[in-house]
Amino acid sequence: MWFASSIEVIPAVDVLGEEAVRLHQGAYDEVVERPGDPLSLASRFAAAGAQRLHFVDLDGARSGGVRPELVRLLAHAGAPARLQASGGIRSLGDAQALLAAGAERVVVGTAALPDPAPWASALGEAVVVALDVRDGIVRSAGWTRGSGLSIAAAVERCVAAGITRALCTAIDRDGTLAGPDLELVSVVAASGLHVLAAGGIRTPGDVEALAETGAEAAIVGRALVNALS
Repeated sequence: MWFASSIEVIPAVDVLGEEAVRLHQGAYDEVVERPGDPLSLASRFAAAGAQRLHFVDLDGARSGGVRPELVRLLAHAGAPARLQASGGIRSLGDAQALLAAGAERVVVGTAALPDPAPWASALGEAVVVALDVRDGIVRSAGWTRGSGLSIAAAVERCVAAGITRALCTAIDRDGTLAGPDLELVSVVAASGLHVLAAGGIRTPGDVEALAETGAEAAIVGRALVNALS
């Protein structure tokens, strides 16, 4: 019933090295699931009914370097599902390379937050700004550093710049199956941004609860991996 929800459910394919993984609260040394080959996982999600996949290059997120070749492979494996790609995007050139490789959207955090306006101007609906939040502060560099921006300040900056869509992740819930942070998502959605919510989602019931906050979609990792097992 995951893909019969009232909002879109987007499975996450997180890749570390050449392997699909799930981390606990974004900690690179705390792998809680190893679903195996990312291409196989993408194909399984698409076969189960996913219309869009969320790909995270964890190595790129930490070090700053995109892998268009992997996006190209995943876009092919997940057909007809569309792909939104993230991890390591530090320039408009990086984003455009991933779009050219087959991504429909790119998710940008660290590079976009200082000034989202050029990203909105150049990429329009193809850009999603990542708001990765811990203790009310947006994190950057693969969640390893604080940006110095409160979630309220980051949202205000995005709205003023013309960004239309944000990926809001409750870091402390990510990979925990502890339930989503409905209050956080409600705050971001109230700004008028289209919100993709992530972190802690356990069941289709959690997805429906997110729909009530005004979220546009839910990005689900560990729970969907378990459902396919």
